[in-house]
Amino acid sequence: MKNKILIYLFSFSTIGLFHSCADNLGLEPAQSISENIVLDTDRNVKNVLNGAYSVLQRGAIYGGEIIRNGELLAGDGEILFVGTFGGPRQIFNKQMIAENEDVRRQWTDSYNAINVVNNVLTAIPVVNEDDRDRVEGEALFIRGMVYFDLVRYYAKTYESGQSNTQPGVPLVLTPTRGIDASNSLSRNSVEEVYTQVLADLTRAVSLLPATNGISATSGAANALLARVYLQKGDFAKARDAANTVIESGEYILKNDYASVFNADVAGSEDIFAIEFTSQDVAASTTEFWSIPQFGGRDGDIEILPGHLALYDADDERLALFFEGAAAIRSGKWNNQFGVVNLFRLAEMYLIRAETNLRLGTSIGATPLSDYNTIHTRAGLAAKNNISLVDIISEKRLELAHEGHKIHEHKRLKLDVGDLPYNDPKLIFPIPARELESNPNLTQNDGY
Repeated sequence: MKNKILIYLFSFSTIGLFHSCADNLGLEPAQSISENIVLDTDRNVKNVLNGAYSVLQRGAIYGGEIIRNGELLAGDGEILFVGTFGGPRQIFNKQMIAENEDVRRQWTDSYNAINVVNNVLTAIPVVNEDDRDRVEGEALFIRGMVYFDLVRYYAKTYESGQSNTQPGVPLVLTPTRGIDASNSLSRNSVEEVYTQVLADLTRAVSLLPATNGISATSGAANALLARVYLQKGDFAKARDAANTVIESGEYILKNDYASVFNADVAGSEDIFAIEFTSQDVAASTTEFWSIPQFGGRDGDIEILPGHLALYDADDERLALFFEGAAAIRSGKWNNQFGVVNLFRLAEMYLIRAETNLRLGTSIGATPLSDYNTIHTRAGLAAKNNISLVDIISEKRLELAHEGHKIHEHKRLKLDVGDLPYNDPKLIFPIPARELESNPNLTQNDGY
């Protein structure tokens, strides 16, 4: 990742400013650090933006547990959590309590990331003119991505064609500095959160460059837009955003499926990824999905026959699973100091295939062509005809154990075991500590 900065972090109600140790600025209590000290130069603003990427790297969010949690919540019959940690066990069993530490850390670290970029967005005029668009675009991309995942985990799912007035999460769009009554925000509606996410990402697309090292790009923002629109059921816009990513030519599918994963750096198929090095804390993906041989725990997540049976015997994706610590494991997360893949080109092909099929269109390519692009990459024979079920099944196999499962179940209104897609047990509770510090927050049903 980028150079780290020293960051003073607080919970949602007490999130503080971020301070660059690289610039030898005087240390002050976080609540009293003034904007003109921290965000007074181009260098300082960019260092604070670097800090936002460092927050994304945290295990509780994009370092891996957001991916883990998306699979644990919908893993019935396909994976099994056998680890000793109580937090993920509650998530897997759909028996969460408001004091769940994993739920709290995902909330807190998400709002920490939001607060970092909110600080950056207040200081765009300080940034060198040639870099202002890029810096603003990166900040907006991060905020949009984090809010999208917050509302998907902590609120009832978006229902296409409905008003979506159900409680979402608080929208904090300005920096939180110090502690006062203004920090005690109520929950915005799910519709309001989605509206903000789309506004942030739409502007980010217009500001970001096509290439930007390991940082956010216009392709990353469009890929996220495709995912958001698909979750909303806005198929035309999801199709067009995915098509823009594919047609940009910036990304290329790898020939070998296995080579997509466990790389030290992002590859040609990665649209946006989190990179770890030996100087970082190891990725949580490896910690929970892998085994001690590769830097994992004792094998917290086992792959069950119910999942393996979904693959054709000739499917090369099946070969990525391996036996270790007396169980079958996913082979996607065996590099603790490598890449955590967040957005891949394969997903865009499958989004374009699904949305074109639903709409009866062939923007960019036919649904059959896009389907076969992914299907044949897995070593399988091309098909002559496909249905919507084929595309959804292909996506399930292609993106298995990458954090999509619970969101796909909710989008497609599929039961999770004996639970309907909209059961309150499939939604995280608002953390108890946040409720105690903010009297305007309300708890989710069932907690």
